[in-house]
Amino acid sequence: MKQGIQPVKADTFFANRFKDKVLFVTGAAIGSIGAATAIRAAREGAKVFCVDIKEKELIETIASIRDLGGEASAYIADLRDPSAAERAVQECVQSYGAIHAVLNAAGVMDGNDPSKPQDFENSLHLLPAHIHKATDEYWHNVMNANINAMFYCLRAQLKQMMQQGTGGAIVNIGSIAGIIGLPGNPAYSTSKHAVTGLTRNAAIDYAPYGIRINSVNMAQTDTPMVFRAYEFVKWAMEKGMGSGMAGLKSKSLLSHADPAGRGSTPWEQAAMILFLLSDDASNITGACYATDGGWTTY
Repeated sequence: MKQGIQPVKADTFFANRFKDKVLFVTGAAIGSIGAATAIRAAREGAKVFCVDIKEKELIETIASIRDLGGEASAYIADLRDPSAAERAVQECVQSYGAIHAVLNAAGVMDGNDPSKPQDFENSLHLLPAHIHKATDEYWHNVMNANINAMFYCLRAQLKQMMQQGTGGAIVNIGSIAGIIGLPGNPAYSTSKHAVTGLTRNAAIDYAPYGIRINSVNMAQTDTPMVFRAYEFVKWAMEKGMGSGMAGLKSKSLLSHADPAGRGSTPWEQAAMILFLLSDDASNITGACYATDGGWTTY
């Protein structure tokens, strides 16, 4: 009989772990890993500055935090614009005086605008495709969202942390696609490999200043972005457009072992992220953790 592992509960938290700390989170729309991290961090005492392009969903995250007695602010921005990343950091500092910890979680899996409903038939040029069929728009949109925007954010965040002179901690969200290849989505896989390289480079350069920088790299996680990707994969297979290699591997070790075949939850990812941002991870930097339920083990 298969034996599943109970996921971290959504209401789990360590009191005062981030008391008097300011956490800056990108990609914080409700239901996401960023939102789960923001909500739990606020319960643990952090003041949370939340950034996303999806206004309605971001406001829901802030409401959830405030309903639990936490302190948080929302900032709507398209971080593919370098000036928007700079302004977001400035706004956070104006609101809370500093930035002590960061989660860079904003990202996409295709070239569509994540704040709008999917329309596969009318956005073929923005959808994942094999390299010989991929369009410039798809490639540039994914790269701009997943790596250029992260670079812009890191630049602004590190500049602020350097000015503060008190160290800090940053976690970037990668993917198993940044550790191994991922069929059918070359821009996503490439961009996530770039996140790994950027994380390691930054960890080296900023260790002398007491700033730790790590990444988490998840497999199937139950978030709106992943559910959106599932819809595309199903549609593509029905149209005969899917990758012929996609069926080689579809589950992590833990997902395969679970009776319901569940993916990881945003709360499981948030637990690891907050550990890496906490003082308990004082000896960890430049690490790219496979928070993937064992996906990359075999």
